[in-house]
Amino acid sequence: MTYCLGIVTQAGLIMAADSRTNAGIDYISTYQKLFDFSLAGDRTIVICCSGNLSITQAVLSQLRRDLAGHSDLNLHTLPTMYDLARYLGQKVRQLQESDRNWLKQDGIDFYCNFLLGGQIRGGPIELYLIYGQGNCIHATPETPYLQIGETKYGKPILDRTISFETSLDMAAKCALMSLDSTMRSNLSVGPPLNLARYERDSFVAPMLVQFPAGHEYLVEMRRRWEISLKDAFMRLPDIEWSQHLPRSLSPTSEPVPLDSSELR
Repeated sequence: MTYCLGIVTQAGLIMAADSRTNAGIDYISTYQKLFDFSLAGDRTIVICCSGNLSITQAVLSQLRRDLAGHSDLNLHTLPTMYDLARYLGQKVRQLQESDRNWLKQDGIDFYCNFLLGGQIRGGPIELYLIYGQGNCIHATPETPYLQIGETKYGKPILDRTISFETSLDMAAKCALMSLDSTMRSNLSVGPPLNLARYERDSFVAPMLVQFPAGHEYLVEMRRRWEISLKDAFMRLPDIEWSQHLPRSLSPTSEPVPLDSSELR
């Protein structure tokens, strides 16, 4: 398992990913999950992946091979982000179909997901989630983030914090907090964390930063977040416990016999 997310705002794009993979509690490894395929001056492309490692690595190898071989269809020739999403989905289907019988024979889960974010000159910034079946959805101003992998622990902070008007710096901090919250609750997600930041209409490679385990910024961010959460919790108003609970809710109440007239 892993955790990746993308956030698209009116100012640009943030994408983030952890680096942990596992094939059981006694086999945990570290692999990069965030990749930059940008072409300076023309397009910015960032891809994150989760799921079966052999399939995701094979898909990424196919993408690089098409680029190196100057294939007619590759990440640098397709005209729109939607076309890139469909192209990526097609690669996923082809490789899954090729290995499906052998993986199913040994009961191996071959499902995988991808996030594709970026901008092609002449078009808007877009963020897509490509499913294992090859189909896709995209982020919208109403729902400006997408997640793959172990999503549930990092979702609440996104729901409460992120909007299409959020600044890039705030979105980046929120992405890191979402990852950190997930790491705190699930051992299948872990460092190093990779973060990409792209400003709208700049058409340059995204700014990339990596946070290894124990990085001073992550440590300080977690410390301040926990202090703030505890302080906010202590400031919540006390519950006003009523001494006059409805009879049906009282633990000592006895059943009240019905009057026969109530049955009419």
